[in-house]
Amino acid sequence: MHIFSNLLRSPAAASVLSLIGVLVFYVVIGGVNLGTLFGAASWVNFAANLGIVAIPVGLLMISGELDISIGAMIPAGAMTTAIVSGYYELPIIFGMLAALSLGVVVGTINGILTIRTTVPSLIITLGTLVAMQGVVLSTSKFLTGQASVAITAPDWAKAIFGQLIGGSHQVIIVWWVVIAVIFWFVVHQSRYGNWVFAMGGDRESARNLGIPVDRMTIGLFILTATSASFVGMCQAILFNSAQVSGGMNIIFNVIVSVVVGGVLLTGGFGSVIGIFFGTLTFAVVSQGIYFTDIDRNWSSLIIGAMLLIAVGLNESFRKLVLTGRLQRNKGSKANV
Repeated sequence: MHIFSNLLRSPAAASVLSLIGVLVFYVVIGGVNLGTLFGAASWVNFAANLGIVAIPVGLLMISGELDISIGAMIPAGAMTTAIVSGYYELPIIFGMLAALSLGVVVGTINGILTIRTTVPSLIITLGTLVAMQGVVLSTSKFLTGQASVAITAPDWAKAIFGQLIGGSHQVIIVWWVVIAVIFWFVVHQSRYGNWVFAMGGDRESARNLGIPVDRMTIGLFILTATSASFVGMCQAILFNSAQVSGGMNIIFNVIVSVVVGGVLLTGGFGSVIGIFFGTLTFAVVSQGIYFTDIDRNWSSLIIGAMLLIAVGLNESFRKLVLTGRLQRNKGSKANV
């Protein structure tokens, strides 16, 4: 019973229960065959492309900041790879490095502007979002004269970044799981994770404790921008082309996935496991509707209602967690 109580008080509890609740709803109300749903590639591929960006964005939100420039970085990463290694026919490794380097540059700019100005990161990254959209379009038109560029990656690059496993599941799913495990270890088993949570709780107090707040902030922004450009790079290699448009929907999708995963918009609370299951929940909610007998005209209403319920569950479990911590602190003081 004590173990079960601890599980309920974990930041990931609400996202796991939300996922279970969504599956039950689709089975009971929508007539979904779970075997068919779990065997489908559409929602897993969707979750993987979303999840690789959601994890670093979630960590940035835990630290108290927000990055919406990711919406421009996915097409930017794809177009950079395609232009360098498709249009100019340089080895694919140069296109990949150029795409990831662009993410580092944009993330560094976002981070520096955030720590050196009083402008909220939401506004800064909104500016970066719009600027990068213009840069990608104008650069593509100037260099290639087109808004879409073809690319043919070698077999080794296809196998690692753009392969379809079993003819349907993208290899980026493997990258998502590996990245989630690495981030879980760093965030929950090392001092760096404690620094992120401390920054989200009280940035000035964290700075007074000796935490390198500025460097950590820049590093987190680099992770978010680079993760988005990485996804764009993988998509270009997979689909053999890149376009200047696309990626805007991911802003909403990522933020919803992170919030459903238990991360507070105000920072200081969340977990990598919660973000992982929050992404799964959003993917099942948004893609699972197509496996049901429900009229598609109701899809937006159902998706919105389910996500509101999931967010409400997260808020309830957050209060439960905080209550448990408060009781433990009181108990410790009483024993002293």
